Amino acid sequence: MNEPLSFDLRPATGDDREAVNVVWHASASLPSVGLPAMPSRAALRARLEQEWVSGWQVTVAVRGETILGFAALKPAEAVLDQLFVHPDALGQGVGSALLDHAKRAMPDGFTLRTLLANEKARAFYEASGLTLLRHDVHPGMNVPSTYYGWTREG
Repeated sequence: MNEPLSFDLRPATGDDREAVNVVWHASASLPSVGLPAMPSRAALRARLEQEWVSGWQVTVAVRGETILGFAALKPAEAVLDQLFVHPDALGQGVGSALLDHAKRAMPDGFTLRTLLANEKARAFYEASGLTLLRHDVHPGMNVPSTYYGWTREG
């Protein structure tokens, strides 16, 4: 495990969109993390723009001006929609801080989905107190996925 980084969490701004896109693409491009046919950065940026304007609440982990990771919440749906950490910042507490933020922001609980093949994310969520709800197919993308839930009661 790497030494912990010092970083802060803050709400993302519109100016952060490109840096969030870079983190999302870099992390999702790791083996077994993203889709088998990874979208281009431009395609992912188009999705990011759509999600951003449709109500994502994005929090970024920053060290100075560098975005290390982000969490995108959909509180009205009680969903942690995305949580990604730049590959250079993995294992340094960024993911845990972002997940803790999601727990504080949605104290009545939430669900999330990750790819079944993403064993590191699954182990992280299980070690972080989330409950495996089911294995299913990702709607619209037809890839095996794992669904987790979190509630204060565990």
